[in-house]
Amino acid sequence: MTEPETITTPGQEAEVVACAKQEDTAAEVQAVADVHALSKEELLARLRDIVKSRSVNSHREVMAIKQALFSLRQREINEEMNAYVEAGNSPETFSANPDEAENEAKDLMAEFRVMRQQYLEAEEKRMEQNLEAKKEILARMQAISENADSVNMHFQEFQDLQQKFRDIKDVTPSAETDIWKKFQLTVEQYYDTLKMNKELRDLDFRKNLEAKRRIIAEANALAEEPDVVEAGRRLQLLHTEWREIGPVSKELREEIWEEFRQASAKVNRRHQDYFEKRKAEEKANEEAKEAIICELKAIDRTALKTFAAWDEAREKVKALQEKWKTIGFASRKVNNDLYARFRSECDVFFNARTEHFQSTREAFQANLEKKTRLCERAEAILAEGDSKKNLEEMQKLQAEWRTIGNVGRKYSDAIWERFSSTCNKFFALRKEQNAVRHTEEMANLKAKRAIIEEINGIPADADRSERLRSIRELQARYEAIGFVPFKHKDQLQADYRKACDAVYGAINSARDRERRSRFEGQLDSMRDDARRLGSEQERIKRQIDAKRQELKTYANNLGFFNIKTSAGNTMVKEMERKMARIEDEIKQLSEKLALVEAAKAAK
Repeated sequence: MTEPETITTPGQEAEVVACAKQEDTAAEVQAVADVHALSKEELLARLRDIVKSRSVNSHREVMAIKQALFSLRQREINEEMNAYVEAGNSPETFSANPDEAENEAKDLMAEFRVMRQQYLEAEEKRMEQNLEAKKEILARMQAISENADSVNMHFQEFQDLQQKFRDIKDVTPSAETDIWKKFQLTVEQYYDTLKMNKELRDLDFRKNLEAKRRIIAEANALAEEPDVVEAGRRLQLLHTEWREIGPVSKELREEIWEEFRQASAKVNRRHQDYFEKRKAEEKANEEAKEAIICELKAIDRTALKTFAAWDEAREKVKALQEKWKTIGFASRKVNNDLYARFRSECDVFFNARTEHFQSTREAFQANLEKKTRLCERAEAILAEGDSKKNLEEMQKLQAEWRTIGNVGRKYSDAIWERFSSTCNKFFALRKEQNAVRHTEEMANLKAKRAIIEEINGIPADADRSERLRSIRELQARYEAIGFVPFKHKDQLQADYRKACDAVYGAINSARDRERRSRFEGQLDSMRDDARRLGSEQERIKRQIDAKRQELKTYANNLGFFNIKTSAGNTMVKEMERKMARIEDEIKQLSEKLALVEAAKAAK
């Protein structure tokens, strides 16, 4: 016969199981860590083995395989897209090639999920059934322990019920502690009620003591177990076995429990130190990965304007990717999120790089087309030969060329050589033509200066008609002579106008004197006729008003001409000469008006 024993108090129970339950053994942790070092084919082979062997407890490894396959597939898609875009295609038209391995992996994972769901449902049902079976056994044990009159008669049945209770293992986790406490209380109640034989009780106590000392020895041995996680798991099993063993004598209960508690404390301390160390490592890994993500975010993509700058940034990103691979896992709750953020930043960079390369190539192509058109226009101008219009057009082409951006390195030298050689040929041809033109213009300058000397030499006392014929003949000869050097043009024209004006001034002065004499003669015939004098006065006033209005019109029109061009400057000078002539005519009319008014006053 055995006697009940209180295994733990609530405080002792908390101390013994202070280490959190760990589902993964060292082998499972290592399997998950090794997944990311496998190739796609190795990952698929491992997934097939898990499904084929129905290893429903390999859930974490399957999730790690899924993540690794996703990462490998995403990398393949990114590489395909980069190759597609670098071949000159638009990213919007990209479509990834189908992957049979991806479809197989999806099918295997779906099969594993169904298999694991069935297993979990079966396990849950089994544990609920076990719980109900233990409740039934416990109800029978409580009925026996509460019947003090027949407790001795049911001793063997009670022993069998205890064994049956222990043989039923897993129950619903939420009910496990409660059912065990009820079991222990029932056993204690039974043995407190039972008036058993002292020798039988002592024999049972010794058997229980031997079993518990064996457990203590095993617990002490776990303190030297290299695999800390495995040691913690096995300690949990020892605690379960301890609860299932009956009590020992009262005087040894505290002592034997203290030995087991101390042995457990050593294992728990190592277990706790291990996970605290791993937690610290995971924290350091988390910080290292956060730093890499920050470095990726810190890359200023707006400052990357050239292919070289993008290539340099790409090498930096690749270096950060390699560095990421050397860093271990962060804590489970943040590791996947960190990886997702890391992949997202990498994808953003490479997508931006692809877009930049695409837009740059399009800009290069547009610039190449513009520069090709400029080359064609320049070649057409060269074929036409030198002229002032063509010179201005060629200069405009050169200015426009400078406003156009770069073209691809493949075409840059060739298109520049084509344009610059055309321009050089044009200006070389123009230089040759200018040399010939300069010689001609110097000869023209000499000839025109000789004509000006002839104009200045026209005798002032010659007959008026003879002088007019001479100057008009000289002017015709002057105008027939071609261009002179530009730097002498204005001075030569001024000398020419001065010489002509002097001759015409002398001729006009004589003519004006003749006209005045004739008008005075006409006026003498009107002196006795007041009506005719009045009519002549009004006629002259109307002529003066008409001339003044004409002068005003010329003055207004003068503001509309562009004097920056040679044609505009010539027209302005011609209008100024007309205005001077009109002013002279107004002056002559005013003198006539004064004579008429004087004649009227004398009358």
